[in-house]
Amino acid sequence: MEATASHRAAAPDSVRAAVLTVSDTRTPETDTSGDFLVQALAAAGHDLMTREIVRDEPEALRERLTGWIADPAVQVVLTTGGTGITRRDGTVDVVEALLDTPLPGFGELFRQLSYGEVGAAAILSRATAGVAGRTLLFALPGSVNAVQTAWRGILEPELSHLVFELLR
Repeated sequence: MEATASHRAAAPDSVRAAVLTVSDTRTPETDTSGDFLVQALAAAGHDLMTREIVRDEPEALRERLTGWIADPAVQVVLTTGGTGITRRDGTVDVVEALLDTPLPGFGELFRQLSYGEVGAAAILSRATAGVAGRTLLFALPGSVNAVQTAWRGILEPELSHLVFELLR
């Protein structure tokens, strides 16, 4: 417990993040989940490096993510959308193929928190996370309520600590 407390104390005050909305229908005017993440990052003192919307097309998603993973200015990538079970939900498949080190606890904890809000429908989310190169990569659902759950319950309290661990 002491080591975790000292690591949190040594964690950076801000991290450098990118936000990617994966959607065939969202626009800059209707991207409420992306808007929430941008505002939440700013409120927590983090730096938004870039933000984009891409269609739920595996090639376009892979290209955007690999570019950000290769960019040393981006420490964290937060995606929203494409984590469900429909034929068009390809985000998780692309993200998992890019991961060097999965963080299965993220998805497990997210679904546990979601269960308290939406009941058994929490199983519909394939939210996932891990490390790709030297970048933390999180795949969040597209719903603004789900994004708020992930942010408030997991990311807000742990994001700086995760970056600290990654940089050690």
